[in-house]
Formats: sequence, structure tokens, C-alpha cells
Amino acid sequence: MSTSRTALVTGANQGLGRALIAGLAARMREEDTVLLTGRDPGRVAAAAEEIRRSSDTVARVEARVLDVSRPEPVAALAEELRQRHGGADVVISNAVARLLPDVSQAAQADEFIDVANGGAHAVLRSFAPVLRPGGRLLVVASSLGTLGHLPEQLRPLFDGATLDQVEYTVESWRSAIRSGTSREAGWPVWLNLPSKIAQVAAVRAVAAERRGCDLVDGTLIASVCPGMVDTAASRPWFGDYSAAQSPELAAKAVLDLALADVAVPALYGELVRFGEVLPWYGGTQSTEQEGLLVP
Repeated sequence: MSTSRTALVTGANQGLGRALIAGLAARMREEDTVLLTGRDPGRVAAAAEEIRRSSDTVARVEARVLDVSRPEPVAALAEELRQRHGGADVVISNAVARLLPDVSQAAQADEFIDVANGGAHAVLRSFAPVLRPGGRLLVVASSLGTLGHLPEQLRPLFDGATLDQVEYTVESWRSAIRSGTSREAGWPVWLNLPSKIAQVAAVRAVAAERRGCDLVDGTLIASVCPGMVDTAASRPWFGDYSAAQSPELAAKAVLDLALADVAVPALYGELVRFGEVLPWYGGTQSTEQEGLLVP
């Protein structure tokens, strides 16, 4: 008899994260467990209860308060899943802090970097070691996460970097923002550009260390681009929603990757959009306004 599976999504009380939880709960089995995590206790509990009541829900749904901007609780949850379930089978790092259009990017940098980048780093460090054979660890990024979107002088900071080196570069970028020297160093004003590239670089770093063993047992580590998604976080920035997907539609391709019976080796460590690899060296430098809007 097959063993039960465990799945977890961060930033899951609304938007894409909530749709991912609903999809996992519908597509996994009755004996499986899906953990819905987020920072706000009330919203996390309410979202989990709504999904439990859905007629589509099959798997067990648990609500967990988790602040991914702090590595300690992430590590503690990973250890709990190791002891309780023998590890995790599906982990999706989706948490991101909302950017507001009427507040300067610099003023929002600390929280945004803590959640989007610090959170992804914490998930990669803590959950990659407890990922069960054949598991999936995905980091939600975007098509902005390729080197071509950065000025040439900054690209070597991420290309072939270890996770420690990615973290160092992210902190150097943060320091430059704080000191007002980031533009002089070539960093784009819009936080999404360096942040997404750093997320993808972090995934590539962890995947490079594990590739041999993971390919043998069918484990997949990758970053994913869900495409343009119509959410409360994205609405302030869009003038035209006609090309945006609902969270439920955007979740489908991510779930197909997370729940596929066979992990495709060509996707390992890559940035994947709708089942296809976005080349790491691809992309072109966007205007700063485009850099905030492109999915």
C-alpha cells in the first residue's frame, strides 16, 4: 500500500497560494495532508476552513501560521514534518510581500526582500533536506527571473552562484538601497527585477548541489512562472486585466508540475513556465515600469 503524502504552500491564505492549496486538496488523496500557511492567524484559519468545506476537497487541510521572513520557524516546521511524516512530498514557496504604488520602492524594500527572497532561501535551506524521494520543491518566481533582465555588470553576481553567494548579493543590494547608492551600482529601482532573478538563482544553486541524487530518484527542484495573475496584490499595477488569469487557472500549470507522476529531467533546476523552460541567459532589460508588470 502506498504511503500518504504531505504538501505545503507558503503565502497561501489568498490569491495564487490559496488556489494552489485548493488544487492540492482536490487532487491529492484522502490520506494525504495539505498545509496552508501564512502570517495572519485569522486569515489562515478562515482560508483553511473554506477549503475544507468545499465539495472538491479530498485531502486533509491543516492551517499553520508561518512567517517565512524568519528562518527559525521555517526550519522548525520542516523538522516537524520530518518527524511526523518522514519529510515532505510537495513544497511550494509562494509567499511575497505586497508592493504599493503610492509608496516608494526603497521604503518597501526591507519587507519585500525579507519575504520574497529571505522566505525562498529559508524554504530551500530547510525543506530541500527533508524532501522525500520523488518529491517536488517549487519556488514561484516570474519570467523576470532571467539574467538578461539585469545590466551586464550585475549578471556575474548570480550566474553560477552558491546559495550563500546569492544571499550575500541580496544583502549587498539591500544595503545599496538603504544607502541610496543602488542606482549608481546599476540596480533597477523596481524591486521585482533583482528579487525574481535572485529567487531563480537560489533555486539553481540548490539544484546544482543535489542534481545527481535527485535525478536518480525522480525528485524535482525548480522555479516556476505562473504567468500574469489577477490578484489583489497585482491589481494596483495593471491598467488592462484582459491578459491576466484567475488564480485558479494560473495554479493549474504549477499543480501539474508539482503532481506529475514523472519528473522531467530537463526541467530540473530551471525556471518553468507552462511546462517549458525559460532560458537562464534569456530576457532583455525592461523599462522600469515594465519590470513591475511583466509576470
